[in-house]
Amino acid sequence: MSSINQHSFRPGQEDREIFLLFELEDMTYAIDCEKIIEIAPLVTLKALSDKGASFAGFFNYRGQVVSVIDLCRLLTGRPCRMRLSTRIILTEYTSHDGESYISGLMTEGVTEIIRKERKAFLSSNIGASPYISGIMMENGKMIQYIDIKTLPASINVMPLVKDADISETC
Repeated sequence: MSSINQHSFRPGQEDREIFLLFELEDMTYAIDCEKIIEIAPLVTLKALSDKGASFAGFFNYRGQVVSVIDLCRLLTGRPCRMRLSTRIILTEYTSHDGESYISGLMTEGVTEIIRKERKAFLSSNIGASPYISGIMMENGKMIQYIDIKTLPASINVMPLVKDADISETC
């Protein structure tokens, strides 16, 4: 992540949480870094045709099957472009039954990491998607907070597959 702008890390901000920002079209989004395991380059994904438009596919991550959500398609209606700058954000996800999974979020335009108090993201209450849980203004631009703890369940994507279902194909 050496290309990520980390200018926001200053002494005296230790009580603030860390958020990863990415840009799609003309919007900026934030994800809480607490559940991020790794930011990986784009890899070849195996597709499952019947899993919905926002499902990009799955891949083998260190021996574990990881389902990947296409955030570009989910948020803008178009799939992520296959560029060198397209990334897969690997996150820890805990399902309703308490089982832990790794989930992948494919996106473009990962730009920087910032420190902010969570309360800086105000509840929007404008009927936005259930995974958009707050909005804030920063340097004249609106930043929408994506709650990755609830994202997979809110779009009915996790868990998509079990290791036994596809172990032969990864």
